[in-house]
Amino acid sequence: MPSRWLFRITALIAATLLAACSGGSGFQEADAPPADETGGETAAGGETAGGETGAEGGQTLQLWGAASSPAEDAALQAIVDQYSEETGNTVELVFQPEYDTTLQTAFAGGQPPDVFYVGDLRLPDLAEAGVLAPAEGMIDDPDDFYPSLVEAMSYDGTWYAPPKDFSTLALEYDVAALSEAGIEPPTTWEELAAAAEALTTEDRVGLVLGAEYPRWGAFMFQNGGAVTDEEFTEMTVNSPEVTEAFEYLQGLYEQGYAATATELDAGWPGEAFGQGKAAMTIEGNWMVGFMRDTFPDVEWAAAPLPEGPAGPGTFAFTVGYGVAANAANPDASWDLVNYLVGPEAMLEYTSQFPVMPSRQSIADDWLEANEGLDPFLEGADYAHAFQFVPGFQDAVDTLNDGIQGVAAGNREIDQVLSSTEQAGQGVLGG
Repeated sequence: MPSRWLFRITALIAATLLAACSGGSGFQEADAPPADETGGETAAGGETAGGETGAEGGQTLQLWGAASSPAEDAALQAIVDQYSEETGNTVELVFQPEYDTTLQTAFAGGQPPDVFYVGDLRLPDLAEAGVLAPAEGMIDDPDDFYPSLVEAMSYDGTWYAPPKDFSTLALEYDVAALSEAGIEPPTTWEELAAAAEALTTEDRVGLVLGAEYPRWGAFMFQNGGAVTDEEFTEMTVNSPEVTEAFEYLQGLYEQGYAATATELDAGWPGEAFGQGKAAMTIEGNWMVGFMRDTFPDVEWAAAPLPEGPAGPGTFAFTVGYGVAANAANPDASWDLVNYLVGPEAMLEYTSQFPVMPSRQSIADDWLEANEGLDPFLEGADYAHAFQFVPGFQDAVDTLNDGIQGVAAGNREIDQVLSSTEQAGQGVLGG
């Protein structure tokens, strides 16, 4: 199952600060520009924002990313090559096999790449460490990005990394299975439970669903609940809204209408779905390429996640382009970022793959090249960022462990929420 940026970087922060204190080339707090409101500002040194940075050709930049499929990597390389040809700047695109560890080491040593991928869950740690340059005032047409994605790429009121693309959760279903059962794709919790029951047979479960926060959390949102308040100042996970959402999901597992991938002898829910062991699943638009490549003969479709009592809810998973606070070539670095997140390059890249463009202005063009994937794109309007404050990973781990126990039938919901609340309070101080 794809999972983005689930790690802690306490060691990175400590190592970076150590480098600064020792007089090395590491970041110092004074190096970070002050936070400003997005858009219309001038860049450091009086240069104008975005493509007008005045970056001169002939510079060499490094762009680091986490490797994806060979086709996606090749597509990004082609766009980078186009940039190099048009500007005269040489860009070395490096896909790091151990991306998290390698980037951490680069920052600790005071020699980060010029531009690099930043995951939504990781961004707060990097921002808190002071190793990211703010993106405010540096990006062309910032209002064109989906607000939920800008929020996901922001920390403490400052926007740091323009999103390169994004994914959301949707309901994937076996077209033939639903047709044989005479039911339509469910649109509410009640309909989802009824469909899961109707689609469950001796050799197939109605719904395969991962037992983890990045899936169960969507049901929290749909019932008006969340792990914390929006400002990350107070734990709100131990609430009637979250309890009710978990009780709903617990019932599906207990009745045998839902199962985890492990219970179905599959590596992740998408695999179980493709193998016909489940009629429905809840995953992101990475399912498109997976099903096309691995199970091309399975006829399936996507629908928006069923709405809960409080309305719709889903997650937005995104990755942005970051620039180091102590970048050797800041103007050229931001010039490269602007090219990569510009409408033309972004549409060229996302039209080839199921990842979605983060700019609203090219959504219709993207849909023309990706017919039937509008349920994923619609989720951007009400998606929640997969993000917490630095040091919160222990609370997430506690919650994930508890969710697995609830799904397996060996943990009580109130105990899980109480332990998660205590773990989070230790970080938030509330």
